[in-house]
Amino acid sequence: MRDTALLLVDLQNDFVHPDGAYGRVGCVAAEVAALPARLAPLATRMRAAGGWVVATQFTLVPARDGEPLISPHLLAMRPFLRKGDFLPGAWGHRVLDELGAVDLAVEKIAYNAFYMTRLEWVLRRCGIARLIVGGIVTNGGIASTVRDAHVRDMDVTVLQDGCAAPTPEMHDTAIAALRPVAKIATIAETLLALQ
Repeated sequence: MRDTALLLVDLQNDFVHPDGAYGRVGCVAAEVAALPARLAPLATRMRAAGGWVVATQFTLVPARDGEPLISPHLLAMRPFLRKGDFLPGAWGHRVLDELGAVDLAVEKIAYNAFYMTRLEWVLRRCGIARLIVGGIVTNGGIASTVRDAHVRDMDVTVLQDGCAAPTPEMHDTAIAALRPVAKIATIAETLLALQ
């Protein structure tokens, strides 16, 4: 298990918590809100088995005046984002408490957790070659990160019931599209394999 990590993609207060950036405008799907409780037992089991728990943290980098640098496409989709949202080190930027402490955290600025980040470097330095991936969103951060991990010759398993998208249809389509590049498993199957 020392070469295996549970990769939690963007399970942050600002995305999921009712008081976060998305929660304050009612933009948290029920499927997304259910993920922390589903994934917490797996994170606990992963730690007990000697594996790693790694988190990505979507980040809005503050400019000189503190206003966040937001990609135009994101601002068009999410005009409610404001100063202080996804701010490095702030409450909203943090991984949800119910998931417990993470061994490694990597800030990211785009969907793909490998794009312009230190993720591959820290995974390689820690001897991690296998990823079990859960989080949000299936058709965005999950799909792009999993495909990039595959290109980097990492063994990847996607938790079918451990990630979510804006709609169940989007989730199902993304899972089907990932089958050629990753194993697909449930949280229960993964917990059983870790026993």
